[in-house]
Amino acid sequence: MAPTLDADPDALIDARALSKLKWRCRRGLLENDLFIARFFERHESRLTVGQARAMESLMDLPDNDLLDLLLARKDVESEMGPNEALRALLALMRTDGAQRLSSSPAFPTF
Repeated sequence: MAPTLDADPDALIDARALSKLKWRCRRGLLENDLFIARFFERHESRLTVGQARAMESLMDLPDNDLLDLLLARKDVESEMGPNEALRALLALMRTDGAQRLSSSPAFPTF
């Protein structure tokens, strides 16, 4: 049986749960969508149940609060309390987003 979000946190997420998660991650702010899309481009094939749970928690936030976390304007502990899984997920999302944003012609570096 394929793992679902109720499975062991270190198990890989199954295709159906991944599809649902990607649908859930659609946001109203383009900036959030860019961070999220780039994260999925790099990590969806090895996304774990624990990471999916952390992503679900982030998706409960309003768009502006999520963007503040992605841009490191706010700390995850101040928004959601101590959570190592959220901190690790945000670190991955920030790294992927920052690498792509700095190399994109739409976002010039000065």
